[in-house]
Amino acid sequence: MSAPAALPALPFPQETADALFRLTQGLEPAGLWWLSGYAAGLASRGAAASAPGAAPRAEAAEGARLTILYGSQTGNARRAAEALLAQVQAAGLPARLVRADAYATRELAGERLLYVVISTQGEGDPPDDAIGFVEFLQGRRAPKLPELRYAVLGLGDTSYADFCGIARRIDARLAELGAQRVAEPALADLDIDTVAAPWRESALAQAREHLKPAASPAAHVATVTPLRPAASWSHERPFPAEVLANQGLSGREFRGTGFRRYGVVDKDVRHLELSLEGSALAYEPGDALGIRHRNPEALVAPVLEAARLDGDARVELEGETLPLSEWLATRRELTRLSRPTLAALAERSGADELRRLLEPTSPDFAALLADHQLVDVLRRWPADWDAQALLAALRPQAQRLYSIASSRKRVGEEAHLTLDVVAYHAHGHPHLGAASGFLSALDEGAQVPVYIEPNERFRVPADGARDIIMIGPGTGVAPFRGFVQERAETGAGGRNWLFFGARHFNTGFLYQVEWQDALQRKELHRLDLAFSRDQERKVYVQDRLREQGRDLYDWLEGGAHLYVCGAIAMGKDVHAALLDIVARQRGGDADAATEYLGRLQAEGRYARDVY
Repeated sequence: MSAPAALPALPFPQETADALFRLTQGLEPAGLWWLSGYAAGLASRGAAASAPGAAPRAEAAEGARLTILYGSQTGNARRAAEALLAQVQAAGLPARLVRADAYATRELAGERLLYVVISTQGEGDPPDDAIGFVEFLQGRRAPKLPELRYAVLGLGDTSYADFCGIARRIDARLAELGAQRVAEPALADLDIDTVAAPWRESALAQAREHLKPAASPAAHVATVTPLRPAASWSHERPFPAEVLANQGLSGREFRGTGFRRYGVVDKDVRHLELSLEGSALAYEPGDALGIRHRNPEALVAPVLEAARLDGDARVELEGETLPLSEWLATRRELTRLSRPTLAALAERSGADELRRLLEPTSPDFAALLADHQLVDVLRRWPADWDAQALLAALRPQAQRLYSIASSRKRVGEEAHLTLDVVAYHAHGHPHLGAASGFLSALDEGAQVPVYIEPNERFRVPADGARDIIMIGPGTGVAPFRGFVQERAETGAGGRNWLFFGARHFNTGFLYQVEWQDALQRKELHRLDLAFSRDQERKVYVQDRLREQGRDLYDWLEGGAHLYVCGAIAMGKDVHAALLDIVARQRGGDADAATEYLGRLQAEGRYARDVY
């Protein structure tokens, strides 16, 4: 397919036509139909806005529309909310889609039909984009809602003890405020659609009962959070990216393709470079790369042995027939446990100890989930399994997300990753991470199925004159490598300050030479380091933050943007340190510090990517 040389009677400049061609090239029919509907909706809203005496559509539809509110950490809740919106729009009903941090909470009292789609982050926390909404809803300012009808779809992970905790608390709080459920809360595990699809059908039926059809086919396209154009490569259809480089970072200094031995390696951290050539995939620094991995043989073989099953046995399930080993390698979770899996094991093994651990009041259940892989519990509580029963007990394989460690403006059609390989010894046996074990073993030239997972809340400032403060210990530094590259390539005038931490300087200082070079070139302006095990007293990034508290607060007061990336526990420790710093600078007022950081989050100047 080639671009037309000219189009007759264009209603816009030729440059716009060329850009439109680039946008639509490679889109499948579904994507083109979606794009045409989206454009029609924009045109309709524009016409309505310019009509004499026309009221804004959002106000005209107040009380007679469905609001779909979503909070998403990794994109799953957003996709589920978009799928619901598409069904509602297809039915001709007035609706809007709103990300939680873009929702004006003053509008809640006027809502008549509200569907909430929200994920739970870690042990019962809201996703970052829903923190403000959840705090408002749980606070004293939340209004009474006797005229509101609502439904909640929760997305979670039964490998955590507080499964879908946020969704359950939102549902209970809305009921406490006087709102009426139109459906019981639906709580989805990793196999999202088995719960989400029937919930959407029920939610649509309820919407039909409570709403009148939109006045015109285009009137239902209004959204507060813009929909993303359909991509030819996606979560459902990943792109086969070629591995260009797979190099060790632990104990080495990194510069392009050259490394120097710099000590004894205590962790295996890898730098991967993947080609996106020919995919038309586009990302921004802060986005993540989704990976569809294959469980390594080192995970599959022990599970087969512990279950006493033949990996070559062919099993028909879900309309497919595959060898059992292939089911385990490509379709099932082998490293993350869940309550349903453990319940099936308890029933099959008859183990009273496991039954006690599964009781809701058990204090040891969370520790079991955190400390055991599938093979550990199969060994600990032996049972007679058949292939069908084992596969039915296991969760579908979840795709993994990795923060992209590069800027396209510097690396072109590539995406770089910083990968910490999970490998440890426990319960008398070696253990390996599923996706990290898969990726670390790939040779150059191998292919990896990938897709882009946008993270609109984790972006460099649009104003290049703004300073940025980046806090990223360990592999949490990955997106900030992309941030610094992006800011250098665009000539951003603001300063860049990085806080980095690891266990040891010799073996954990990731991208050491790159950071030193960036300091010399004034692409990085400040670098504070914390190596926790290199001295008797452990020092972490939050300690360095407190040491530099006065300067950090001055940067924030000057308009700096603040970013945190890394483990959930680290994110909580850093947040506590930030509260201490702000409170100290504001006369010891803890409430003022909480309000200050909340305002930064609402302004998009305090963003976190924690996992």
